[in-house]
Amino acid sequence: QVQLIESGGGSVQAGGSLRVSCAASLRPFSGYAMGWFRQALGKEREFVSAISRTAMTYYSDSAKDRVAISRDNAKSTVYLQMNSLKPEDTGVYFCAAAAQGGTYRDYSDQRFYDHWGQGTQVTVSS
Repeated sequence: QVQLIESGGGSVQAGGSLRVSCAASLRPFSGYAMGWFRQALGKEREFVSAISRTAMTYYSDSAKDRVAISRDNAKSTVYLQMNSLKPEDTGVYFCAAAAQGGTYRDYSDQRFYDHWGQGTQVTVSS
């Protein structure tokens, strides 16, 4: 049973920072591209960032310059460091794993991913 377990969510004031993590039971973890998506209440799930198997990084226009994705293959964990948070960053953050490589278009598409976590709530107050 594949498991992706997100953690690190919470409440923060606008302008603050937060790092969310996703620990995966995938083996080998290095064989998977990892992505982060966000879903605000009542809205569609949207792409935030992804990191390929070779550690190339991809960001949505709304996230770039404020967000950094990284992975630690030894710990089977992917991280999303979020800075200068805004109230519109509020939502449930999901990590996802894809067993193949692709382009930005692929990584930003939910259908590209094979496994999903349950999500972690991030709330940014003004």
